[in-house]
Amino acid sequence: MKVALQVTFRDMPRSDAVEAEIRRRAAKLEEFCDRIMSCRVTVETPAAHKHQGKLFSVHIDVKVPGEEIASTRRQEHEDVYVAIRDAFDAVRRRLEDYVRRSRGDTKHHEPLLRGRVARLFGDGYGFIEDTEGNEYYFDRTCVAHPGFDKLAVGNAVDFLGEAAAQGLQAKRVSVTGQSA
Repeated sequence: MKVALQVTFRDMPRSDAVEAEIRRRAAKLEEFCDRIMSCRVTVETPAAHKHQGKLFSVHIDVKVPGEEIASTRRQEHEDVYVAIRDAFDAVRRRLEDYVRRSRGDTKHHEPLLRGRVARLFGDGYGFIEDTEGNEYYFDRTCVAHPGFDKLAVGNAVDFLGEAAAQGLQAKRVSVTGQSA
């Protein structure tokens, strides 16, 4: 590992094998994020517990530019290697989220379209006309707010539009309270 790694053992003897496993897993973190500045790992056996066997607790703090990432809770297990694995898995997931945020990878949502309810039918479906005059089919399952039974012809609505085999269809229909 290129970054500063600090391994601390509390209330237990130092183990070369455990430290080697920590170093191996810490080096793998760099595969997910090459901006790690430091990594502190604490392995301990908590003094007071209601468990018959000895539990090992592992906590990890990783510093990256602008943020400190930690295992959200101490990972405890009777097997020290399982506790280490669980703690590093939790930090890896948080590091992946950090990398996604820092790259600007976010979900891009389709823009909502604006229209008005053009026709309604008692069988639970209707049509919306958008601002360009296109008509979109929708049924009662597509109405998010206030519910199909409360819609009226002329209601201004926002919706997601998509092309389907039978024509244009509306999804997530909701009344806007504004005129189309």
